[in-house]
Amino acid sequence: MSFFISTANAAEGAAGAAAAPEMFNLLFLVGFGLIFYFFMWRPQSKRAKEHKNLLGGLSKGDEVMTSGGLVGKITKVNDDYVVLEVSEGVEMQFQKVHVAAALPKGTIKSI
Repeated sequence: MSFFISTANAAEGAAGAAAAPEMFNLLFLVGFGLIFYFFMWRPQSKRAKEHKNLLGGLSKGDEVMTSGGLVGKITKVNDDYVVLEVSEGVEMQFQKVHVAAALPKGTIKSI
């Protein structure tokens, strides 16, 4: 009879040991989610917010660089488009979303 009792105790100990890997898996998934949030999602949303503020603050006379690398001075701003003067007398129309950066005043003359 004692043979069956010791088997029952052994089975009880094995069930307690099986709970530890489940907790480890849960903590692993939570840790992976936090890493994903802090290294990927949060910086990307911060960059998107800064770009949205840049596009909202564009006005006539600003010097900007497009995502294609063209540098020009804004001559006209619409809701979705911006007209850049890339050379004297040469104007090009771009979508606002393609403006990559605002440059300090006088950058074009120094180039």
